[in-house]
Amino acid sequence: MTDEKFVESAFNLRQFLTLPNDGNYPEQIATNLAWCDSVFSSLKFKTQTIKTDGAPLLFAEKVYHKNRKSVLFYLQIDGQPVDTTKWFQPNPFIPVLKEKKGSNWEVIDFNKLNVTIDPDWRIFARSSSDSKGPAMTLISALQILQSKKIKPEYNIKVIMDFQEELGSPDLPKAVTKNRELLDAEMLFIMDGTRHLSNLPTLTYGARGIATATIKIFGPKYGLHSGQYGNFAPNPVFEASRLIASMKDEHGKVTIPGFYNGVQLTESDKRSLAAIPENLDSTLVNLGIAVQDEVAPTYQEALQYPSLNIRGIKSAWVEKEVRTIIPSEVIIEIDMRLVPETPGERQVELLKKHIENFGYHLVGSVPSNEERATYSKLASFNYRLGSQPFRTDMDSAIGLFLNSALNKVFGNNIVNMRTTGGSQPMAPFIKTLEIPAVSIRIPNPDNAIHGPNENLRLGNFKEGIMSCLAILTEKLK
Repeated sequence: MTDEKFVESAFNLRQFLTLPNDGNYPEQIATNLAWCDSVFSSLKFKTQTIKTDGAPLLFAEKVYHKNRKSVLFYLQIDGQPVDTTKWFQPNPFIPVLKEKKGSNWEVIDFNKLNVTIDPDWRIFARSSSDSKGPAMTLISALQILQSKKIKPEYNIKVIMDFQEELGSPDLPKAVTKNRELLDAEMLFIMDGTRHLSNLPTLTYGARGIATATIKIFGPKYGLHSGQYGNFAPNPVFEASRLIASMKDEHGKVTIPGFYNGVQLTESDKRSLAAIPENLDSTLVNLGIAVQDEVAPTYQEALQYPSLNIRGIKSAWVEKEVRTIIPSEVIIEIDMRLVPETPGERQVELLKKHIENFGYHLVGSVPSNEERATYSKLASFNYRLGSQPFRTDMDSAIGLFLNSALNKVFGNNIVNMRTTGGSQPMAPFIKTLEIPAVSIRIPNPDNAIHGPNENLRLGNFKEGIMSCLAILTEKLK
C-alpha cells in the first residue's frame, strides 16, 4: 500500500465520520445506509436492504470466483450518543487530526497528511474507533485491490448493522429469515479494540450482556430532612446495603450460583498466560492500587461473568442539592455473560437475591396498601442483550487468520480467548453454524463510547494491511 493510497483512505474515513450515526434516529440510519450502499456499489458489489421490524440492515455481496467459498464480514456502522460539551473540539462529527505535544493533544491541519504521515497522529471523532474506522479498513483494502485489478481469494459477503450500540434488537430474526443469503464459511468481525500491547489482535469470543433496573422506594414524596430525619427511613441507605450485599470486599460477586459452570483448564490458563501483559503496568494505567480478586490476572478475569453498577440516581447533588429524604433510588446494573452463564439464569439469580434480602417486588409504583404492609419495596426490570460466544482458538478460522497476519506482522500477534465487551454475533454462529473471530484494529487508549474518541493513524494503516493480507490469503 502506497502513502498516496493510505492518505486517500484517511480522507475517505474523515468524510464517513461526518455522518451522525446514533441508531436511535431513523434519519441518521438512512443517511449512513445510503453512504455504505454507494461505496459498495462502486466496488461492484450487489447490495440489498434487509428490512426488519425496526432498523434495516444492509447486505452486500460479490462473487469473485464461481466455485469458491464465501466469507461473511460484519461491520458496525452506528455509534454511541454524544455529549458535545465534553469534547475538546467544536463537533464530534467534524473529525480533526491531532498530534500530542507534552500531555496535550493539539489540532493540526488534516492536509498535512499530503506532506507527511506520522503514525502517532490521531483522528478524533465519534465512531473513529467504534467502529467506522475498522469498517473503512476493509473498504479501503477492497478499493486498493480493485485499483490493482487483484481479486480476493474467496467470495465476499458483508452485513452492516446500524443499531449495534442498542443491542441489535432485530438482528436475530433477520439472520434467521435470511439464512441462505448470509450463508458463509466463516464470519470476520470488524469491531473491537486491540490488546493493551497494541499488537495486532484476534479475539475468539465476546461476553454477552444483561441489564437490570432496580428502584428502591422510600416515602411517597421527598421529605424535609429536618422535619422527618430520624423518623422516615432514607432509601439511599437501604439501597447501599443491598448494593454492598452483591459483592464482597475483594470484588467477588456473592450472589449464590453466580459463577457456577465456569471452569478453566490448565490448557486455557496457559493460553491466557501467553498474552503479553504486566499487572503492575495495567494497574498504573488504570489508576488503581489493587484489582478485584475474581481471578489472578486480567485475562482470566474476562473468562468469568461480571456484575457492575453502571449508574445510581437519587435526589439532587452539587448546585441543586436539597435537604430532603428522597422518595426513591434508581440502581442500573449490567452483567457481562460467558457461555457457561446464560442471561436468563443470571437475571433470575439477581432477582432472587433481592427478594432474599427482604424486598417485596412490585410491578411499577407501589400501592398505598403495599406501602403500609412492606418495609422494603422495590421494582425490578431487566433486558437480555447480546449472547456470549466463543470460538476454538486452534480451529480452521484461527489458523487461517494467523497465517494471513503472520505474513505482515510475523509472530507479533495476540490471540485472545475472549473480550470483556459484548457483540451481537450469537445469531450468526447459532443460525449459520459458522465460527467467528474479531479482527481488532483500534488502539487500546481510544476512549470509545466517551468524549474524544480517537483512532491512531498507525493502527488504521495496519488495519488496512491486515485486511489486504486476509483478503489475499487462500481459503482451503
